[in-house]
Amino acid sequence: METSRRRAPRVLGFLAVATLVAGLSNVLPAAASAPAAAPAGTAAEAPAPAAFVVSEAQFNEMFPNRNPFYTYQGLTAALSSYPDFANAGGATIARQEAAAFLANASHETGGLVHIVEQNTDNYPHYCDASQPYGCPAGQDAYYGRGPIQLSWNFNYKAAGDALGLDLLNNPWLVENDAAVAWRTALWYWNTQSGPGTMTPHDAMVNQAGFGETIRSINGSIECNGGNPGQVQSRVDLYQRFTAILGVDPGGNLYC
Repeated sequence: METSRRRAPRVLGFLAVATLVAGLSNVLPAAASAPAAAPAGTAAEAPAPAAFVVSEAQFNEMFPNRNPFYTYQGLTAALSSYPDFANAGGATIARQEAAAFLANASHETGGLVHIVEQNTDNYPHYCDASQPYGCPAGQDAYYGRGPIQLSWNFNYKAAGDALGLDLLNNPWLVENDAAVAWRTALWYWNTQSGPGTMTPHDAMVNQAGFGETIRSINGSIECNGGNPGQVQSRVDLYQRFTAILGVDPGGNLYC
């Protein structure tokens, strides 16, 4: 560009004037009209994400002795994977659902203390060899991990497929990355009914009650009189967390 300018010094003034006139013709009409909308797909068009209904201070109050692995930031980073979680049905239901999820997570992990299942004798039991993909990480690799204690090779496969992660071959990612751990818990909560008849998310949004979340997580062992002590533990945690969030726990707390 500099070479071409040196070769034509006589037309430089004319080009400058022409450029100025063209620029004014483009700018002046725009100043008189409404601002143009942002192009589709730009950040200006995207709505701001809703704030999580549990503040960091409330989270800390719920889990005063938690393992440092379970960070609040890891949880909030995972929320984008399931935007309807604690964000559907109005403010009361959103708080009830958040309390229900965290109460079940607290029960499963001893207050967000345990990252992995503590009974190592169970580890080899979670390989369903009848699955066509088998257990490539090893027979004893699919033990419980994370806030909902994700277990079994088929659950790692399904969760990984849903989240875009190869958890079948690398299940250890759930115990090494806090956001991944929270995402697997939210995957189960929002998409799996387990031994129940509905997902825990649907149970809370449709006001079927906290008891139905227990049924979907461990109902075959705890519900219908199977282990009332464990059910009561979950209910106690849920009632404590709803109190922290300032919301009524609703009905149908037991299963």
